[in-house]
Amino acid sequence: MLNAVAGGGSFLTFPALVFAGVPPVNANATSTVALWPGTVASAGAYRDEFDTQRRTPLLLGGVSVIGGVVGAALLLRTLQATFSQLVPWLLLLATVLFAFGGAATKWLRARLGHGAGSSWRATAGVAALQFVVAVYGGYFGGGIGIVMLALLVLLGMEKLHTMNALKTILASCINGVAVLTFILAGAVAWSAAIVMIVGAIVGGYGAAYFARRLDQRLIRPFVIVVGLSMTAYFFLRA
Repeated sequence: MLNAVAGGGSFLTFPALVFAGVPPVNANATSTVALWPGTVASAGAYRDEFDTQRRTPLLLGGVSVIGGVVGAALLLRTLQATFSQLVPWLLLLATVLFAFGGAATKWLRARLGHGAGSSWRATAGVAALQFVVAVYGGYFGGGIGIVMLALLVLLGMEKLHTMNALKTILASCINGVAVLTFILAGAVAWSAAIVMIVGAIVGGYGAAYFARRLDQRLIRPFVIVVGLSMTAYFFLRA
């Protein structure tokens, strides 16, 4: 539900898996697998809002697929002990992106106005940045939704619901190829993943349906507090 309405669902699922005794790398892989069906369900609920040209989603979707595979492969090559040391920093980065990404997106929209994304250079630049975001998304992923909204502003998109729809589709691409990579590598703790998948599907579709009627100002502070709390815990734990 958090992912569909405001994002930040991994702030709950990843720590929960670690608390349950799943090794950090496997917990991150399992969290991605568990949340992906909910992301796809949210994309289905946003389908009526998707009215952008096909060229943009095809380009960014292709870049997202490649970057997601690269990020997932990097995660699988990271030692458990090394990833444990990275976790608090990754959570801190994700929390900062979530907390301040919205303000940055509004600033970009006001600054660029209608002149953004009018050249092939701007499109190529956004595609390159999307690749970086996709690599991070395949590796860890917290806060990528906010960053992608900012990139869509750089392309000159203004309709928030259309941006949310495209962002959700791109996140589905990134996480989808990461999920396939993790499954093929045998990195998923399925006993925990199956339980979370059920909740993710129900929460993802249901919350996306009501997302436009909810005030995100009531939800975002809660997600930020959760993110800061988990960040502090893992710093102390490390």
